[in-house]
Amino acid sequence: MAGGSRNQVNKSHKTRFSSKASRNIHKTSVKDKSKISKPDRNVGKGARAARLQRNKMMRDQKRATLLKEKRAFSATTSAPRFIVLFGLSASTNVSSLAGDLLALLSNEMNGTLFPAVASSEYRLRATVLEAPHGDFMACMEMAKIADLIAFVASASCSSEQGSSNYYIDEFGSQCLSVYRSLGLPSSAVFLRSFFRIPEDCKFFPADTKDDLHKFMSLYKEQRPTIPHWRTQRPYLMAQKVDMVDDGSGKCTLLVTGYLRARNLSVNQLVHVSGAGDFQMSKIELLKDPCLLNLKKEGDLMDADEVNDSQVIRTLLPDPLKQEPLLVENIPNPLEGEQTWPTEAEMAEADREQREKKQKKRSLPRGTSDYQAAWILDDSDVSGTDSDDGSDDGMVVDEGANGFDGQDNGGRFDLEDDQASLKFRDSDDETEADSVMMDNDNLTKEQIEEDIRKIKEAHAEDEEYPDEVDVPVDVPARKRFAKYRGLKSFRTSSWDPKESLPPEYARIFAFDNFTRTQKHVLSKALAMEQGSEDECVPANSYAKLHIAEVPIHIASKLCILVKTMPVIACGLLQHESKISVLHFRVKKHETYNEPIKAKEELIFHVGFRQFVTRPTFASDNFNSDKHKMERFLHAGRFSIASVYAPISFPPLPLIVLKNRGDSSPPALAAVGSLNSIDPDKIILKKIILTGYPQRVSKSKAAVRYMFHNPEDVKWFKPVEVWTKLGRRGRIQEPVGTHGAMKCILNGVLQQNDTVCMSLFKRSYPKWPEHWFPMSGGACKINNVKTNKPKSSTLTPLFYGLVNFPVLRSVANV
Repeated sequence: MAGGSRNQVNKSHKTRFSSKASRNIHKTSVKDKSKISKPDRNVGKGARAARLQRNKMMRDQKRATLLKEKRAFSATTSAPRFIVLFGLSASTNVSSLAGDLLALLSNEMNGTLFPAVASSEYRLRATVLEAPHGDFMACMEMAKIADLIAFVASASCSSEQGSSNYYIDEFGSQCLSVYRSLGLPSSAVFLRSFFRIPEDCKFFPADTKDDLHKFMSLYKEQRPTIPHWRTQRPYLMAQKVDMVDDGSGKCTLLVTGYLRARNLSVNQLVHVSGAGDFQMSKIELLKDPCLLNLKKEGDLMDADEVNDSQVIRTLLPDPLKQEPLLVENIPNPLEGEQTWPTEAEMAEADREQREKKQKKRSLPRGTSDYQAAWILDDSDVSGTDSDDGSDDGMVVDEGANGFDGQDNGGRFDLEDDQASLKFRDSDDETEADSVMMDNDNLTKEQIEEDIRKIKEAHAEDEEYPDEVDVPVDVPARKRFAKYRGLKSFRTSSWDPKESLPPEYARIFAFDNFTRTQKHVLSKALAMEQGSEDECVPANSYAKLHIAEVPIHIASKLCILVKTMPVIACGLLQHESKISVLHFRVKKHETYNEPIKAKEELIFHVGFRQFVTRPTFASDNFNSDKHKMERFLHAGRFSIASVYAPISFPPLPLIVLKNRGDSSPPALAAVGSLNSIDPDKIILKKIILTGYPQRVSKSKAAVRYMFHNPEDVKWFKPVEVWTKLGRRGRIQEPVGTHGAMKCILNGVLQQNDTVCMSLFKRSYPKWPEHWFPMSGGACKINNVKTNKPKSSTLTPLFYGLVNFPVLRSVANV
């Protein structure tokens, strides 16, 4: 009988009853085992071998890189090392130590010395720089190019902290913090005379020649520690600065020195410290005036031989490859013209128009489509005007924009809307604008009065952040016409392309910043390994001919080089163009004055210097929006957003602030470059406050937030909240003096305060000039640039020929 799957299955015989052939049928013979492949094991074994081989190659590459760097620093052809002697206190005698080091390296006690000395005994070339104590700018510029910073302390000073004769004074402590922000290179501590050395510090005595000989013997063998940001761009510290006047109001600046870090192309742009970005007309490769003679004679060349520099090779730029000096985008007003639409675009527009007609909404006149998306319909509002205190009684703005939409009874004419836009709108409406930046003809009393007002505003901002009063004589709907309400600061949407300022038509933005940075660095590496007719190799002694430099700037540089380093650094692609840069900054602990937003500050970003007027914002990690701060508060990091030339991170930041008189700028803040993003949203927040007049459970009559019923109707869709944690909405105006009836989600206390939060986007302020040595309005340097062909231009965007695309952001 066939039972299908229910057929009886008998138990098989046990192994002891089976035959010998059946017992071995499942086994594989030894002869056939070698023929059977085991792919899983082979793949695993091959992957392990590949992984071991890859790790070995990485170790070999790192070892070769370290060996190459060590040979480059220890080779006789490497550029002279910069040894900076910094006295930790004003009582330290650094000059005597500098003389002892020069005598040790040059084997001469007297005579005219070239800035770089060559020692055949130590097989080392070095330049000894003495940091002037009290000159902060000179000390900071020396630290940027130092290969070794030797901190010099004196035994005559006290080692007890807090003593008036402590071995580190206030200026020394300030410079130490700046050096840490810049990234300390190799460092040591020299002691003049002996005293007890702390166990956790490594000090070197510097009393005798033997002490210095022991230090130099150790120093010549080690590989200097260089901050990473200094290895990305070629730089040159000028040993000589000259100028050649061409009679047109501008001149050619001649900067002579040793090239360091990387090869420099004659087609690159260069930045001169404090002067700006320029093109080069040519580069002359000169004979090295400080050759290392291993025969221990003639370590130094004569002064006449040094002055008569011999040109070995001259490099001229290629007009087709030279990087254009493009600073700002010049917007074309005709680029935004509307062309004749295609049939597909017309059909799409008809379809959208029909959809809009099917869903009719009552909107205020002049409301855009983007604003309309933020406005709630009557059907979206839940709850009634009953006296219960449930959450259903609140009117919340799910679209995150409240005051642009109103009820049918709250309509206003278009003339009112246009008048509100014409109303003077400043990012600091809540306080008097500081006129110190705009008027230099102020008396001493007026300057002191302005400083007093700024200090009072700073103290008020810390005690009552964001709270403002509605003016009595100006309607609130005009005074705060550009503000809107947000349901949630973190999750509510904000279009980054909406209502951009005119300055955004002059800047540049990246489609993909990370990809662009990789492309730029790889292009710089390829250019460095390119033809010798374009690049000057690192460690060469060269003369840069920098073109189109204003005469007054060149004259300042010729005088400045005698007291402090003048640095010329090569720029990567796009680094001369203006964009919106964001920095993480922290107020320095030694600076006690308030730093107001949009004040003029000097930013030192790596080797570059430029003038900015930043906005400050809180550093939010979980939101795409950042809350603007009116002042840079001490004790925490903030985001500083500025219009500035593009720079690729990582780069350190030192912020200086002018004191308003002839004294040098003061150290105000430190930080680092964070990102480059014009679309980052920084919102200014204001809080309007009112006070309960009569309270009935969850209902209350609130006064002094507004002064007329029209303003109450205008801001009715915006949610209100109290300082004790209640939330609610405005129900209706009461009377003719701006009082209003509010419904809360709980019982309101009589001593509570009713608040309303409003937001608007804030932007940095365009500086009057870009660089500390340049004055007047910001103008594009009058140089010949290589503009792309017209075929690369698209409406509202300015495209570059080279990949990746760098576009300008124009105001729509």
